[in-house]
Amino acid sequence: MKKINLSAYHPILDIQEHNVFANNGNVVICYAADNPEIYSLAEKDFEDIHGSWFQAFKSLPVGTVIHKQDIYRKAAYLAEELPNTSFLQRATHDYFKGREYIKHSSYLFFILPHNKALNASKYTNPFRKVEKGIHKKMDHNVLEFIASVNDAVSFVNNSRKVSLMPLAPSDILTLTDTYFNGFNEGFDTDIQLKKSNIEIGENHFDVLAINSELCFGDVVQSSKTNDKFTSDDFVFHQGFIDGLGLNLNENHIVNQIIYLDDKHKWRKLLDKKIEELKKSSNFGTQNKVILKKIEEIVAKINEDDSSRIIRGHINIIFWSKDGQELERIASKIKTEFKELDIVPYYPKGEERKHYFLNSYCCFTSNFSNEDLYVTDLKHALCLFINNSNYKSDTTGIIFNDRQHNIPVLKDVWDEKKKRIKARNFAIFAPTGEGKSFLANNILRQYFESGVRLVVIDLGGSYAKFAKLYPNDHIILRYEQGKNLGINPFYISNADDLTPERLEDLGIFILELLASGKETTKAEEVAIKKVLRYYYQQNVDGTHSLVSLYQFVDAEKDTLLKELHIQEQHFNLYDFLHILSEYVDDGLYSFLFNVSEDQTYKIEDKRLIVFELDEVKDNKEMLSVMLKLIKSAIQRTIWRNKAERGIILFDEFAKQLKFGNVLESVEFYYQAIRKQNGAIGIILQSINQLPNNSTSASILENTQVIYSLRNEKGYAELKSRLNLSSHDLNQLKSIRNNLTGTRKYTEMFIKIGKESNIFRLEVPPEVFAAYLTDGRESEAIMAIYDKTNNMEEAIKIFIKQS
Repeated sequence: MKKINLSAYHPILDIQEHNVFANNGNVVICYAADNPEIYSLAEKDFEDIHGSWFQAFKSLPVGTVIHKQDIYRKAAYLAEELPNTSFLQRATHDYFKGREYIKHSSYLFFILPHNKALNASKYTNPFRKVEKGIHKKMDHNVLEFIASVNDAVSFVNNSRKVSLMPLAPSDILTLTDTYFNGFNEGFDTDIQLKKSNIEIGENHFDVLAINSELCFGDVVQSSKTNDKFTSDDFVFHQGFIDGLGLNLNENHIVNQIIYLDDKHKWRKLLDKKIEELKKSSNFGTQNKVILKKIEEIVAKINEDDSSRIIRGHINIIFWSKDGQELERIASKIKTEFKELDIVPYYPKGEERKHYFLNSYCCFTSNFSNEDLYVTDLKHALCLFINNSNYKSDTTGIIFNDRQHNIPVLKDVWDEKKKRIKARNFAIFAPTGEGKSFLANNILRQYFESGVRLVVIDLGGSYAKFAKLYPNDHIILRYEQGKNLGINPFYISNADDLTPERLEDLGIFILELLASGKETTKAEEVAIKKVLRYYYQQNVDGTHSLVSLYQFVDAEKDTLLKELHIQEQHFNLYDFLHILSEYVDDGLYSFLFNVSEDQTYKIEDKRLIVFELDEVKDNKEMLSVMLKLIKSAIQRTIWRNKAERGIILFDEFAKQLKFGNVLESVEFYYQAIRKQNGAIGIILQSINQLPNNSTSASILENTQVIYSLRNEKGYAELKSRLNLSSHDLNQLKSIRNNLTGTRKYTEMFIKIGKESNIFRLEVPPEVFAAYLTDGRESEAIMAIYDKTNNMEEAIKIFIKQS
């Protein structure tokens, strides 16, 4: 038979839910497998997955055929999930659209063969004599089979690493048509079975297989060393045959077929075979090799009660539009097998045709004994591929995968809190590794998705990105001797003075008065009484720290008696003495000189940058600045709990040199829980956080971790964040590529318990927007000074470059 026309010989008689009734009488239960991301698994994860497959399959009925099919196809990235409205979004969308990558689909089929003996003759042509088909009913046998498969699938799904989802009837039909249509798109075609190869439409197909015990070397295990990422001081793992999966980078299908046989029947057969071979072992070395292999299998069966004898088959079907290419792909596959000490079999002519047709799920019971190796189920499961492409969430921040540099969306906000309870984040990276660049990337995308941002910056890293949104941002820059225009005491009317507002103002004053000792409840109540009295007596006046100070000074003789406050709970002398620094001609009076409250200026801005570069070395000033900023945030950002907000502390270590800053920041971490918000901190090293209970509480509430490359190592990061050994191996495997056409940096991202290495590759427009220093950044700012339009400035800069 030279041609097969699928419409004349369709292999499926009926589909009920995800159960297929094939025309040869087989019943096939079909699932799609959702595998973990490539590079995300440690050695122990591979062992765990192997263990859960074994537990799930070992109790399936004798005669069951299991077929795992992994299809890898070259595809162009469509960029449909990427936002495409703003200047930088459009640039990103256009830059990645059409990029080639390998798309992986994974399926698992459980087959109840019509003939349970599972002894097919050689060269079973599945399309012969099946015009009418064999109708199998939903009888007792089939129902029992479905129940046992359901148990196995539930077991796998409960293991939480791999999940199996029933395939929809439409997906089963599409898969069938696509397979027999040779993965040609846009037209239907026939299968041409030639002696030299298989041709379907524009594609030429070929096959390599493992069909005998003699193909295997000495060792098969659930994982092996990944040579690309392993170095002298750590070992990075990959699945045993991962080199034949995504890493092959070609159009191909890996078919892994397992026949679950009767252990006792096989023991008798093998014992008989050993006897025969012993008689003839003097007639050639091949017989001795086979004898040794069979004796090992029998020994394994006898010593391990849980062992399950199977016959197995693996083949790799690969294709290309160019027939000449097949040889190159075959040689790549053989090289990969050689590394595993496996010698593949190369079927030709009739055999090749038979392997191709019977690797379709309805026909996998057709392989004969000559196509199958005999082994234990544990051995066969080492040959499963257990990972896949990086997974995109439905919304999130765009990073790139490590495999093809295509965009991946990661939901680091996690609205439904499936992965994380707190969405606070930390970025760790030494100088020059691109932490501000990464922060710009995260914040910009948050901002464009409607999140309000407050950046407390000591380095001027966000001005360019902010200027792309002229109407939505404000940069409040501290300049020597000038105030920021924030007056915490300002109220527009009496209704503004809520109990929460009084609480906040009380804390603000107590922090200014900070005496180094814990404040008591009585002191807090006293300060609130004084504040309330001040607002009641001063109804029409301008409220400010100066006016409060003058009020307390004027009332000092009668105030405590009037408010029934004891002197130990409100020390008038300390109050007036300490606050004198901030009023009249006090050293820091300019901070509170208020001609008008300008907080309203920031109320309608969604991006607020406080640049405190000039005060970064002045403990007192920085501390007061942060308190003023806190009061502004409470009045603006946190007033609307429905609105998402992020506060970022850049160059956080410089702020942390002062003890009270840490407490002030811890306050944000406590308060943000009640808000719909998150806090981000950027540090060069985790050692910059003092090792105390305040820092521990901050780290505990930080559940999204970003780390860029650090030549000094990651030991402290591992111990203080309780990272796993695989997290550490991932960190050590970070490699940047800052030369060539596709420049990228790699970073470790951990969201709750999930971690992997991601890349950051951006188009030139985005790169220009994130540059924070150097000649190029200055050049863009110089153009901006002329055009007063950042988008224009970036376009001109790129043209000139």
